[in-house]
Amino acid sequence: MTIWLNLLGIIAIGCGVAFKNTGITVAGCAISLGLSVPIIYSSIRSQIPKSLSPAQRLQLVTTITMLVVVISLLRIGGFFTYIGGLSAGTDWSAVGAIGLWGGALGQTAIATIAAFVSWRQYIVSRDLTIEQNRLNRQQNIITQQQTIDNYFQGISNLVLDKDGFLEDWPQERAFAVGRTAALLGSVNAAGKARVLRFLSRSKLLTPLQRDLRLGKVILNGDGGYDEDRIFGVRVINLGVMLAGVNLAQTDLRWTDLSDANLMRTNLDGCNLSQANLSKTILYQAKLTNANIKGARLFYGDLEFASPRIPDCVPDYLTGKFTGAVVEAADFTNMRQMSEEQRHYCCAWCGEASRQTIPGGCQGIANRLTSIEYSTSARSFDDDYIG
Repeated sequence: MTIWLNLLGIIAIGCGVAFKNTGITVAGCAISLGLSVPIIYSSIRSQIPKSLSPAQRLQLVTTITMLVVVISLLRIGGFFTYIGGLSAGTDWSAVGAIGLWGGALGQTAIATIAAFVSWRQYIVSRDLTIEQNRLNRQQNIITQQQTIDNYFQGISNLVLDKDGFLEDWPQERAFAVGRTAALLGSVNAAGKARVLRFLSRSKLLTPLQRDLRLGKVILNGDGGYDEDRIFGVRVINLGVMLAGVNLAQTDLRWTDLSDANLMRTNLDGCNLSQANLSKTILYQAKLTNANIKGARLFYGDLEFASPRIPDCVPDYLTGKFTGAVVEAADFTNMRQMSEEQRHYCCAWCGEASRQTIPGGCQGIANRLTSIEYSTSARSFDDDYIG
């Protein structure tokens, strides 16, 4: 029965709307509303206590009451009539223009927010990249330290065999040189300096006097080994391993770099105090800001000392051919340079490099142009240039 009455109400509403008859429309609405409200209420009446607490039900009823009261007061006060009057006199084209401007501003704001978000994403990505690079560098340092420690252990095992200090066997020395060359080519400047200090202090870079029959090194009676700069044998000959490499800002104090090829090597800010640089090739080396306090550049007397020349036997008594090759080196801001070192460098570095020596070279002759040390005499052979 209820269903048929609801259908009757819907038909009445439809006829009223079709024939523009308000009475029939209102009657249809009243029938439909009167039949629908009790049914809906009866279905939700049992659910309300379960879903809403007494306090929540009270708050809901109070809110609905307030809305009805506010709308009624606005209606009585003529608010809606006033709004209707304003609407009738409004220039809606201007409102539309304002709306367009508002839309443009909104799009600009959205674009700005998107740009800000992208910028923040870039910052976060950059910070993550920097942190990842830092971790990678730290891991590389740890790996390098482990590699160097393994090298130290391997060289120690090779040198300190059951017969004592490394015997004069070419193959053993070749292995030591090969491992050293491979390591120096794979570590940074600080790692290279650490390896060089280890080798030097272990007397592996120093030419030691050996028994020509047994190959054993000869003790000096003071707890050390006798050096033989002319005929001695080095366990490891650096040769050209350090030519053109970067050793800037490293600690090479008390390091024996004699006879090493440091051609075009970067020694900027390097601490070379007490280092042995006799017969070292420093051609076009960068010695700016380096500390050479007490470093040996030659043997013998300053008056007779001269740079090494290929195939010429050095005289360690007079100093002839025992000096470092300092031609074309850069001595700018070199620190703690002694007068003897300054005189030697001024005499043998060439005109261009003389301008970089601290204290100048006034009154010191340029001996690099002497007949004895002419370009033909110091020709750049394979050993010289590496």
